[in-house]
Amino acid sequence: MIQDRLRPISYFFIHLLPLLLLTACSSSPTGPKPTDNIVEGVNLTQVFKAPSAAEISAISDEWETRDVSARDVQVMRTSAQTVGGTSVTVRIVAHTVGGYRHFGAVIEPPGKQIGSLPMLVYSHGGESGENLSLTLSFLPSELAALVGEFVVVVPSFRSEPLIYGGHAYVSEGPPSPWDYDVDDALALLNAAIEITPPADPTHIGVVGFSRGAGVGMLMAIRDPRIDAVVEFFGPTDFFGSYIQTLTEEALRGHPRNLPGLNYLNTTFIQPLKEGKITIADFRREMVRRSAVLFAGILPQLQIHHGTADVVVEVSQAQSLIDAMTHLGHGEPEFEYYLYNGSGHDFSTMTGSLDRTVAFLERLRMPVLASAASCDPGSSPEGAFYSSPGQRPGKTVAATGKP
Repeated sequence: MIQDRLRPISYFFIHLLPLLLLTACSSSPTGPKPTDNIVEGVNLTQVFKAPSAAEISAISDEWETRDVSARDVQVMRTSAQTVGGTSVTVRIVAHTVGGYRHFGAVIEPPGKQIGSLPMLVYSHGGESGENLSLTLSFLPSELAALVGEFVVVVPSFRSEPLIYGGHAYVSEGPPSPWDYDVDDALALLNAAIEITPPADPTHIGVVGFSRGAGVGMLMAIRDPRIDAVVEFFGPTDFFGSYIQTLTEEALRGHPRNLPGLNYLNTTFIQPLKEGKITIADFRREMVRRSAVLFAGILPQLQIHHGTADVVVEVSQAQSLIDAMTHLGHGEPEFEYYLYNGSGHDFSTMTGSLDRTVAFLERLRMPVLASAASCDPGSSPEGAFYSSPGQRPGKTVAATGKP
């Protein structure tokens, strides 16, 4: 059960309460005020009021009851492949989580010693599934180099296909962006540990893009075995101004065509408008998707976001940056990079993948990482950064130059 691996709740509140003190002390619905923003009969002022400690704690308690253990694990296919010049073994793995059959991939270089390889979860974006064949064929060289140094775990999410070798392995269950996505990925991680002797489960990282970045942060919040997360333009705050704007547009009948928004609109926004769910119901769903509300228990974190992103606005990154800064997190365990003029595309963020690789290298050098985290001031320049220009907390041009 995941509850056996959760950080103590006391730790959670010690680190979270200072952040909550910046917001309203209660989110109990009250009668509408003349200044409330009411759209199509929905009081958005009440809907997006700052969450209370009780609301956040209730979600944390619920997560403890989720069973993400590996069940009915089966290797469906084993193939040899070359990725970026490195020979690897690709295994398509099936397992059961939450009563649904789920598929993912586990990739490892052959011939490694037991427990010698850190683990890296690749969490994909979008809502069309994971085309692993394409991903491995066109993987940027910076990330391809990691394939020979890690056990790489690639989840699909429920209702989606994992495509490899001309076959689509479709996971069961209804879609659940940023909620049961997390269960799927954690269960696959447990399956990968079970069937991969070279895997070292004491050193685990996640790199995620867009939807998958939000999933990666929530994975780390729920599972303290995860040591580091690199997130590219992921949603962090479902109570933020951007989500409020998207909700208002959807209530007025003009939802944007964005990954995950159709799910939120049909499952929560329209039912709220129609009175089929309550404001409290809606807020619970937003809390469980908001990594920023659990910032105090995030592990080492690196953020990449473009200032011109119209899919996930940069305000989502800024919300988490503000929370982490308020909690006193800084280098080397927390880095962020905002890329002037870049949109929802890592290829326009020159230098971002080099920064990602440098950040994840600490998983292969745990002694260095541990020493630096204990005494940031003693870490020599360049221990985690490939050049003096790659310091945390920079707004950089799309070319990668500060």
